[in-house]
Amino acid sequence: MTTTTHTPASISSSHLRAAPTEKGLGHMVGDTITIAWRNLINVKRNPQLLVFSTIQPVLFVLMFRYVFGGAISVPGVPYVDYLMPGIFAQTVAFGAIGTGIGLAEDLSKGIIDRFRSLPMARSAVLVGRSVADLARNVFVQALMVGVGFLVGFRIHDGVPKLLLGILLLLFFGFALSWIFALIGMATKNAETTQAAAFPLMAPLVFASSAFVPVNSMPGWLQPFARNQPVSVTIAAVRKLILGDTLTPAQYEFLGITGSTWGLVLKSILWSAAIVAVFAPLAISRYRKVS
Repeated sequence: MTTTTHTPASISSSHLRAAPTEKGLGHMVGDTITIAWRNLINVKRNPQLLVFSTIQPVLFVLMFRYVFGGAISVPGVPYVDYLMPGIFAQTVAFGAIGTGIGLAEDLSKGIIDRFRSLPMARSAVLVGRSVADLARNVFVQALMVGVGFLVGFRIHDGVPKLLLGILLLLFFGFALSWIFALIGMATKNAETTQAAAFPLMAPLVFASSAFVPVNSMPGWLQPFARNQPVSVTIAAVRKLILGDTLTPAQYEFLGITGSTWGLVLKSILWSAAIVAVFAPLAISRYRKVS
């Protein structure tokens, strides 16, 4: 009597890589929460990831507050109050690189292939990763606000506006995570992702109003430094925190032009535009990645 034994090699590839079934919004949300929770558990099991992601911004605070701050003149406001919104933005900007690094690691370990074989929403893996990194940013931003208060940072227009500024920063970090998700899936290697991400992010952070006033930069650099998304978001957060404590001329020198709500709207539009462009590109890349 002859029996047929099915080995893993004899199973068709369609069984190994089943196409996702059509799912409603509820299922997609459930898949996203599952992936986000998986990534948050990974942070819990590897707390050094969170520790090292907070050491760098703390060092920047200490360096600029106590080493370089005395050489930087900011009219009308203590330098630490000018500095901290820039540090907040720098933290979410560089933190977004972690999204790409995490996806690249999952690709190199074959975890993405396992996800793609499951009947789950294609977007859930990427959205779940971005949501998990957003949750991590909430913790990191709270920590940086605490560090800022310890080194002398003060708010000038009430806690609600500070919280609104933090929300703008979190949305901006979420938007940037889609750029690095695309880079991570294109490079498929954590080291390469980090190497590719830094040349992109460094000019945006350091050629911005994060650490020095825009008007102190060379004239040819000022239009870019004033209008690029990092500076726009920082300007909105600074205006929310400082309120009406400075004169229009002082705000102009700092690169903060326009009304508070106009700046907030510009920041939201920048973040929304980044998501609108890079989220579909990242999801499309995920469908094709192997």
